[in-house]
Amino acid sequence: MPTLDRQDNVFILDLGDGENRFHPNWLASVGAALDEVEKAEGPRALVTAATGKFFSNGLDLDWLSAHADQHQDYVISVHELFARMLSLPVVTVAALQGHTFAAGAMFSLAHDFRVMRADRGFWCLPEADINIPFTPGMSALIQGRLAPQTAHEAMTTACRYGGHDAAAAAIVDRAVAEDVVRSTAVEIASAQVNKAGDTLATIKSRMYAPALKALRDKDNPLG
Repeated sequence: MPTLDRQDNVFILDLGDGENRFHPNWLASVGAALDEVEKAEGPRALVTAATGKFFSNGLDLDWLSAHADQHQDYVISVHELFARMLSLPVVTVAALQGHTFAAGAMFSLAHDFRVMRADRGFWCLPEADINIPFTPGMSALIQGRLAPQTAHEAMTTACRYGGHDAAAAAIVDRAVAEDVVRSTAVEIASAQVNKAGDTLATIKSRMYAPALKALRDKDNPLG
């Protein structure tokens, strides 16, 4: 399960060492960690990391198939996580040490910056291949964070981007060696700890107002 640690003024949220799929308990744990980051005072930033083969493989499809009656509520909770990270009042950096797929890739886009392992692992939106359409909120998030041509390619072709390709497409900000993914993310976050606060939250909320509105639409989250 996710754990939260602190290194000087940088909170480090470790998602875990499995596929880090969005099980409801996992979502609740991440939410509790973000509560702690938000309640803290003074200079601070957040790095979201993981260990093992995956950063995150996205939605917990096994849980969802077993709880089909909760589909809409589940999607609302995932949207809320995206919206919360997108507008968090601290600078956020995702350290992508492994595969980052589907909703896991969208979660990475909700961060301010991304650092990815250069030599192995893929960033991918596979929805076109697995026949799961993006919700309006997901579409708005992706299109709000990626250049139009990149968003189009990623969403319609299910292209798998390695670290260098992801950096060239501006999906991630840096592609680095495996052993410095997390430390590079911490370095980026450490340089921005003084930005934390209401002003940053307002800037983000206004910058991504369309995506946040779509993600927070609880009446029609599935489109």
